[in-house]
Amino acid sequence: MSGYGRSWSIGLLGLQGTPIEVEAHATSGLPKFTLIGLPDSVLTEARDRVRAAALNSGLEWPQAVLTVSLSPAWIRKQGSGFDVAIAFAVLRATGAIRQSALTDAVFLAELGLDGRVRPICGVLPSVLAAARAGLGSVFVAEANADEAAQVSDVKVTGLRSLRQLVALANGDPIPTDPSTPLPSAEQLPGGGPPPEEPTFEPDLAEVVGQYEARRALELSAAGGHHLFLCGTPGAGKTMLAKRLPGILPPLDAEAALEVSAIHSLTGTLPLNRPLITRPPFCSIHHSATVASMVGGGSGQVRPGAVSRAHRGVLFLDEMPEFSRTALDSLREPIESGEVAIARASGIARFPARFLLVAAANPCPCGRAGSPLGAACTCAPRQRIAYLARISGPLLDRIDLRVDVTPVGPGELLDAASGGQGGESTATVMARVAAARDRAIHRLADTPWRFNAQVPGQALRNNWPLSPDVLTSAERALRSGTLTARGLDRVIRVAWTVADLAGAARPDKAAIDTALGFRLGSMSFTAC
Repeated sequence: MSGYGRSWSIGLLGLQGTPIEVEAHATSGLPKFTLIGLPDSVLTEARDRVRAAALNSGLEWPQAVLTVSLSPAWIRKQGSGFDVAIAFAVLRATGAIRQSALTDAVFLAELGLDGRVRPICGVLPSVLAAARAGLGSVFVAEANADEAAQVSDVKVTGLRSLRQLVALANGDPIPTDPSTPLPSAEQLPGGGPPPEEPTFEPDLAEVVGQYEARRALELSAAGGHHLFLCGTPGAGKTMLAKRLPGILPPLDAEAALEVSAIHSLTGTLPLNRPLITRPPFCSIHHSATVASMVGGGSGQVRPGAVSRAHRGVLFLDEMPEFSRTALDSLREPIESGEVAIARASGIARFPARFLLVAAANPCPCGRAGSPLGAACTCAPRQRIAYLARISGPLLDRIDLRVDVTPVGPGELLDAASGGQGGESTATVMARVAAARDRAIHRLADTPWRFNAQVPGQALRNNWPLSPDVLTSAERALRSGTLTARGLDRVIRVAWTVADLAGAARPDKAAIDTALGFRLGSMSFTAC
């Protein structure tokens, strides 16, 4: 006997997908199954999964020499998502699949030993890659069908079993296989079933007092500026950070696909929400490594926290407790908006445009500067050394620095008795959206969308400010409290202040406000 079969799948390196042609050749001889084309150990095991799935589906497995090639051969192939493509090519080569109508279809799924088709991670970026390559028909596990259907101009078919695929390919009646159950924590490598859609979002109206911090939150959302909150335990730093995503505008269609593709790859895409339309919020523990922060891994390269927070908020609580190397790994993503991880098989690139919100106590005991009478037990040198764990180059990239002081008893008692709170999230979000619209209109003929993205040279050339407006910034430069990069960031924040106020250009008050948020923190003055 001699036969040939072909199918397609997608190989991922980062979020970039490459169409992989799967070819199978069957010929007479002692039974042997060879898989070539740089498969990893998981993919090499597909030989046993495919054989068992075919036999348990009632299909005849040939006693022949089988050779399966994955092309291009020089690209490293990883994961179990090639199982169904390999099975289709082999069954086509051996004659179990008689029709050739699905030869140009893409198959993205894992096979169970009983012939069931199981879901995999990374379906959305794979389908996007298939669409870009002009492959318009995609077969995925039924549990991944809604996710794959988010890509337009692609016909998506959800599969339950290998028997169903063979029947579809041959034009036979579709067998009534039971639906594949939802994946468990063991089936999805991203760490288990993603959380359900929250029934409510934190509202800014719940924040009592903290007017300066609320103002900084609004500036951060409107202009894309990074934020540092320093204050005693219980002052409200985490409460404020968790309310920042609520005042960010919803993601547009392109951004929603990009964010959803990242979470699809990590296995954290909610099963009941295949398209993420709100800015994500990612909080990471202070024991995080560099790989968990920016991405990596010894096998398949996975995105880190900075990419999971793409188009959203990355919250680092207790920032001085993080390792110095983990914190300094943020410097490049903050500047470039991208993470590039080099491996022998190539360079994996992940987008990483996020809003950094960092929080810290003012000293190891947390009571320095507390107005509530609690005495700090730390020596002055300890306080300086504690915040000095955050490197100067990283701090220089943070535009807004706020001391968060505890709310006074009067305000707390007034709130407890039903007093009127602050502005709601909806009210602030409307102002943020209007400010962003003004910035987008001003930056219409440029590659930038937010004030924080505009390079300093472009600010000086296209939107120069008069020397009278920059008087306070000039004094800070001459005194050495403001760096050249810091001046650019002050001007960017000033433009955001003007956009929120509906002004055509920043005035001296806007520069003073921006400078105050950069230099006004007593914690950093001590540092």
